[in-house]
Amino acid sequence: MKTIKTLFVALFVMAIMPATAQTADEIINTYFENTGGMDAWNKLEGVKYVGTVNAQGMTIPIEMHQLKDGRQVLKINIQGQEMTQMAFDGETMWTTNFMTMEAEKSDAETTENVKKAIGDFPSPFLNYKEKGYSVELLGKETIEGTETFKIKLTQTPMVVDGAEVPNVKFYYFETENYVPIVVEAEAMEGPMKGQTFKDSMSDYTEIEGLYFPMSMTMGGQPITMKEIVINPEVDAAMFAFPEKK
Repeated sequence: MKTIKTLFVALFVMAIMPATAQTADEIINTYFENTGGMDAWNKLEGVKYVGTVNAQGMTIPIEMHQLKDGRQVLKINIQGQEMTQMAFDGETMWTTNFMTMEAEKSDAETTENVKKAIGDFPSPFLNYKEKGYSVELLGKETIEGTETFKIKLTQTPMVVDGAEVPNVKFYYFETENYVPIVVEAEAMEGPMKGQTFKDSMSDYTEIEGLYFPMSMTMGGQPITMKEIVINPEVDAAMFAFPEKK
């Protein structure tokens, strides 16, 4: 009799699980389907972002290009003067020194970490298994009144001070549309090392069949996108380090 009762309970649990349980893969797949479809995201070759960032009381125009092959560049405009804040041509990462206004190559460690993330365009979740990443659903959590699924993403380890360190982020997907609205991680280097940063994404808008967040925060700084261009034409020279003549 006890065996029959135990079997009944097990069958009952199995019967209700498909209607209530979610897996990390189901959430991620639904996210891509809701925002344009996996095929469309895989065909994406590049994106141009035009917007503004609010920093230190100023509204600063920005323009960013990200390409599937890993090349990227971020240009900012301060008081009418345009400068490249960050660029990567696939091999060399460089920035502009705000004091000298000269282009400077980043250190080897920083460049290596950028190379490790080349496959993360347009999202680290796209084909994540092929990249050797892993995901784990940690349950539900309410973020600023919104119910979310909390997913742990483990990526290729970073190199900090010559040693490999875990590269873990926590993404919060809202349960209505299955889009990420918050990403949380620990700063592994720099002045904020050891502190937890939390970036947000909102105001998802359709751009040629794909959905992108138009409002976000990065490092506590609000960013508003004014325009997003799919597969823009690019000049390879914008990514290259300007060698001195």
